[in-house]
Amino acid sequence: MADTRLIHGRYRLLEVIGRGGMGEVWRATDESLGRRVAVKCLKPLGPRHDPNFVRVLRERFRREARVAASLQHRGVTVVHDFGESDGTLFLVMELLEGRNLSQLLEDNRHHPLPVHDVVDIAEQVADALAYTHRQGIVHRDLKPANIVRLSDGGVKICDFGIARLGADIGFTSRLTGGGIAMGTPHYMSPEQISGGHVDHRSDLYSLGCVLYEIATGVPPFDQDDAWAVLVGHRDTPPEPPRTHRAELPPLFERIVLDLLAKAPDARPADAGDLRRRITGARRVVIPADPGLRADPGFRTAGGGYGAAPAPFPPAPAHTPASPSAPAP
Repeated sequence: MADTRLIHGRYRLLEVIGRGGMGEVWRATDESLGRRVAVKCLKPLGPRHDPNFVRVLRERFRREARVAASLQHRGVTVVHDFGESDGTLFLVMELLEGRNLSQLLEDNRHHPLPVHDVVDIAEQVADALAYTHRQGIVHRDLKPANIVRLSDGGVKICDFGIARLGADIGFTSRLTGGGIAMGTPHYMSPEQISGGHVDHRSDLYSLGCVLYEIATGVPPFDQDDAWAVLVGHRDTPPEPPRTHRAELPPLFERIVLDLLAKAPDARPADAGDLRRRITGARRVVIPADPGLRADPGFRTAGGGYGAAPAPFPPAPAHTPASPSAPAP
C-alpha cells in the first residue's frame, strides 16, 4: 500500500505506526475534516488462506468497528469511521498521542514504572472497564500493548478486535472457531485457557497481569515457552509482586493477587469494586502531603494534576515477552 494512497477518497495514509501479522496501523489525515487520525487496515488475504479463516478474520474486524463505535468513554479509543476500499477493510480512530504500556516498559529498559503511575493507570483502566462491562462488553485481550498512556497523563484502552458481547454468545462462538487464538498467553485468564465460561472477571484477571508487569518489570508467568505460560496461569499461584520489588505497598500487592485468583468468584466482583479498592490504596500509596514535589506525569482521580512522591528506585532489569504489535 503506497504512502500516497487515499482510502475511501478521504483518508490520506502518511506513515505506518504499528504492524501485526494481519494488518497495519497508519498515521493519516482526514482530508474532509482536516484532522489527524489513525487508520487500521486489514491486509488483503489471497486464495492461499483458508476461506473460513478469512471469513472469521474479516468478521472480527467488522465486529471491532461496531463494538468500539458503540463505546463513549474518556478511557476508550474513539472510532470515527469504518469501511472497505478496494478490498481492504479499514477502521478510522482518533490518533492517540502517547505510548502504550509495552513501549513505556521498553523506554524504561523493562524496569517497573513508578508506583504512583502504576496506581493511577490501574484506577483509570478500572474505570474504563467498569463502563465497558456495563455495556455488556468483555475485551478478552487486555495487555500492555492495548493500553495507552497519553501525553497528558490520561489512559485509554484500545483494540476490541476479539471483544465479546454478553448478549451475543452464539455469534461469538462462531467467531472463536477456525483455530485462531483468542487472547495473548501472558495475559490470558485460566477460564480462557481452559475454554470455560468467560465474563467480565476475565478482563480483571488480565488487568492483574498487566499491573503485575508494570509494577515489577516482569509478567506473573515469564517462561519462554507459551505452553508453560498457559499452564502457569491455569495451575500455579503467582509469586507475590513484592518478591520482585520489596518496596511495593502490601495493600497494592493484595489487590493484584486478588485479581490473579484462579477462580473468577475469588476476584473482585466487578471493575467498579476494583476501582473503589484502588482509590483506597491511592490514599496509602500517595499521601496528601503538600510538601511532596509536583509530578507533571501524575493525575488525580478527578483528572487534574496533583502532588506525587518521588519514584521508587528501579528493580533489577528483566526481559518480559516481546510486546504485541497494536495491529490486528
